[in-house]
Amino acid sequence: MQRSDVTREDGTWVGLSLDVRDRQQPELGVFSAGPRLLLSQLSRPVLLAVVEEPLQGVDFWRTDAYRSFVPPLRADLGRALAGSPQRWAHRFAQYLGAAPGGPLHEGRWLLTCESPLQRGRHAAVSHGEHWSSMLVEGHPDGYIDWFLHSTSWEVLPLRPLPGPDDGRVKAYRKQARSGTLPPVLLWWVSGLDCHLVLDGHARLAAAIAESVEPALLQLHRTLPREDLAARTGDAVGLYESELARFAELRAVHGPDVPDGAATAGPRLARLLHDLTTARRPTWAWPLPGGEEQWRRIAREVAAGTDRFPV
Repeated sequence: MQRSDVTREDGTWVGLSLDVRDRQQPELGVFSAGPRLLLSQLSRPVLLAVVEEPLQGVDFWRTDAYRSFVPPLRADLGRALAGSPQRWAHRFAQYLGAAPGGPLHEGRWLLTCESPLQRGRHAAVSHGEHWSSMLVEGHPDGYIDWFLHSTSWEVLPLRPLPGPDDGRVKAYRKQARSGTLPPVLLWWVSGLDCHLVLDGHARLAAAIAESVEPALLQLHRTLPREDLAARTGDAVGLYESELARFAELRAVHGPDVPDGAATAGPRLARLLHDLTTARRPTWAWPLPGGEEQWRRIAREVAAGTDRFPV
């Protein structure tokens, strides 16, 4: 896996681009059978979901089988990397690339500290209230409401958050107060239109308990390298055409006409940045056995309940 830092035109660090090769299928992946989805980790069912018609939300069932691929993060590591999302991104990239059970597969990804979740809090609402409201409720079953929460991109933990008095949460609450709490790792899954918590359930619980803004690192797919190369070529071609157009105007009307670089240059920079960072839909593989296999898995993991649609 190749890593490269992504920055804005002014040099501000945005995230870490991950170019993954020779990994055709992830160990944590989404499988589909019509409107039915299965999130599986190392062949273990983690989450079953049914997209409700007419696309108003998703019924889900969590199995408690998810295991984070990130080892426990010690307090001394939190102090060493505090305040540096860039260094944390490189650390998490190591786990994503090497540890079993992660979501990476062939293609390009972005691990970024910028998330739409950080832009939705009203000034009158505390951090604790805001992040509590962003959590999808229900265990083991629940509902992701696309109608009421359209474009608000809720957060779905892959296991229930521990309580504020849990031992791990208490330790992380001290780090939250000191400003050394490690980031929460999220994965945006387009089929759920939701952010899944890959690592940091106890850290998120600690941030909510202390009512502080949790640091985030968000993972999502970006343009495949072939598409990126083609679209980059198109963008550069448009830039050159615009400069040529201004050159023709200058030849007719004289040097008082600008050369066009002042407008075309920033536009090209913004376009190239968007091509590098824009989210792409999450890959979902056809579920072997189709809907019948999905229903069989649902009957096994959701036995004894009639609340989850099978």
